[in-house]
Amino acid sequence: MSENVVEESSLFKVAADVHIDATPLQVYSVVSDLGRSGDWSEECVGGEWVEGEAATVGAVFRGDNHRDEDVVAWAPVVRGAWSTRSEVVAAEAGVTFSWAIQDSTGRKQESVWTFDIEAEGAGSRLVHHFRMGAPTEGIRGITAEMDAERKQAFFADWGAKLEKDLAATVERIKDVIEGEFKS
Repeated sequence: MSENVVEESSLFKVAADVHIDATPLQVYSVVSDLGRSGDWSEECVGGEWVEGEAATVGAVFRGDNHRDEDVVAWAPVVRGAWSTRSEVVAAEAGVTFSWAIQDSTGRKQESVWTFDIEAEGAGSRLVHHFRMGAPTEGIRGITAEMDAERKQAFFADWGAKLEKDLAATVERIKDVIEGEFKS
């Protein structure tokens, strides 16, 4: 795998991978089209590019999201519909695509989502990573009133949710791509 933004020290660091019967460029063409996220994401239902040339480093995507009431139901997280702004931080066709969630002032946070792709046999290996280093604006708000024990429980529960979400996401991406690029 190429060097990417997934680093060692993290509040959250999760990944899931899958083999896809498509070339790295075919996989990249789909996963870098963030407007299609609703086809595979657990929370992002779509969105649009709002700054820069779509899917290039520096471009900004507004993601439209939805979270059900029962997701880590005890924690004070956003429920229902909300949006995020994300800035593309890596875009190498057929290799890697990565974006960082911005805070309310437009600064990139250490909340980074990445797709890494490499050739594997006649197809590709897709690895989907999420890494959060320092607490984001949202995490600080969610945990502001929690004591140390509740914070630890939140990070454990949210980490398990992220692992489940990424695993489901890569399987859906596989289905989408293989449906589009059948030989």
